[in-house]
Amino acid sequence: MGLVLTIQSRPALLNFGAVAMLPGMVAISLIKEMGPVITALICAGKIGSGMGAELGSMRVTEQIDAMEVSSADPMRFLVVTRVLAATLMIPLLILYADAIGIAGSWAGANIKGEVSFVLFFSQAFAHIRFIDFFPAFIKSFFFGAVIGLVGCYKGYTAGRGTESVGIAANSAVVIASLGVIIVDLIAVQITDMVTP
Repeated sequence: MGLVLTIQSRPALLNFGAVAMLPGMVAISLIKEMGPVITALICAGKIGSGMGAELGSMRVTEQIDAMEVSSADPMRFLVVTRVLAATLMIPLLILYADAIGIAGSWAGANIKGEVSFVLFFSQAFAHIRFIDFFPAFIKSFFFGAVIGLVGCYKGYTAGRGTESVGIAANSAVVIASLGVIIVDLIAVQITDMVTP
């Protein structure tokens, strides 16, 4: 993401003589919006479909019914753990994606010029304030919760046939992706109202 954004933005900034602003622009756009949303959408595809398919196949093969009969709470063991894992791990994946994106931006900046690693990162982080980072980090927890809840719900409520496993996985991806975009839209509106 950072590499492509840098390669696409550099010519426009070069026309205005503002190439020095490139590291800050890429860092802010990655940390505030692109990193969290794109990473969450990728996770919605991978994690949401995995949860939907796994729980759907457990429903089809009556493993969830067996847990209920043996007095084991399937919600506690199957749903809560997955939702909690997605809620806690997706923010860490987003931090990792942001770091890799900024490093990719440095690589992109060195395609047509030569910028030292230390100079690039100092210019990138000179434009970032805590208020830029904090809302993006908070909304990433909501992204994880949406992905976990949708994936588990679709798998847990899958039908009885084997075809329903594929339907559960597919609809988990679509609805989780839409949920991520809706949560992002709400988070952006709240952030705009709170920050000056």
